[in-house]
Amino acid sequence: MRIGYKLFAEAYSPQEMVRQTIRAEVAGFDFVEISDHFHPWLYSHGHSGYAWSILAAAATRTEGIELATGVTCPFIRYHPAVVAQAAATTALLSGGRFVLGVGAGERLNEHVVGRGWPAVHHRHAMLRESLEIIRLLWSGGYHSFEGEHLSLEDARVFDLPETAPPIIVAISGPASARIAAEFGDGIFTTEPKPELVGAYSDAGGSGAAYGEVPLSWAPDEASALQSAHEKFRFGLTGWKVQSELPNPVNFEAATAHIREEDMRATFGYGPDPASHLAVARQFADAGFDNLALVNAGPDPDGFFDFFTAELAEPLRRLRAAS
Repeated sequence: MRIGYKLFAEAYSPQEMVRQTIRAEVAGFDFVEISDHFHPWLYSHGHSGYAWSILAAAATRTEGIELATGVTCPFIRYHPAVVAQAAATTALLSGGRFVLGVGAGERLNEHVVGRGWPAVHHRHAMLRESLEIIRLLWSGGYHSFEGEHLSLEDARVFDLPETAPPIIVAISGPASARIAAEFGDGIFTTEPKPELVGAYSDAGGSGAAYGEVPLSWAPDEASALQSAHEKFRFGLTGWKVQSELPNPVNFEAATAHIREEDMRATFGYGPDPASHLAVARQFADAGFDNLALVNAGPDPDGFFDFFTAELAEPLRRLRAAS
């Protein structure tokens, strides 16, 4: 089992994200991943640094840890040609340690450029065309592309790594699983649902399966639940809500009814490693072989120490169900 750390870019400054990446490498994590957002989920988060700058800085200050976007929407706010160039450069700066995570995006981040927010079937079509364009540009030379939604005119990425970065595709059902199987090297989800891994396998996919494991470490359970509620209550709204609301104020309203005790059913929390392992095991049992730990607790350094002393060894002993 590979174990990663989710950089909570909405809750901490860009400088702190680089520091936490260095700390994660020292703690023994295999990879870090960072969301590529324009806005934070909640006003109280207070941050939303530019993911690509953070990754570039982290690449030059680390040696072995893998770096990933978790995830980038490669259309609307970006053009896929820009993402292809950014990913290639990040792969070079990191010495081949970069993984491009992509998905169909959220209105929260994409509407800001004034191009609207397409229906989900249009977004899946745009994601498919985006991955075609990225793969074209990574093959070297000049390329043009004319799709139903996206175009590319006489473009070339000049600085390419010897080996293209893996592409991990966020999936939510059979449609996105088919895109992942056709154009990706693995899948990414935030829920321990074996049917998602199954949909990817049924579509012909055989790559890595990344899952985000929600945890909240603190010296006592009450503090852990309080912090989980403060930082991560938006996660309980569900993906259909998360992908559609336009601004942090809307998420503040949508989460007003969520209580601290509601976090118990989803999170591993508190000082007992058994609580955290139980949630991680749900992902392993669902078929995930790359676990990205999300710490919604109040003390990142305390969590790193807890991981090294209590979690790392038993987590690595987990085996993804086939």
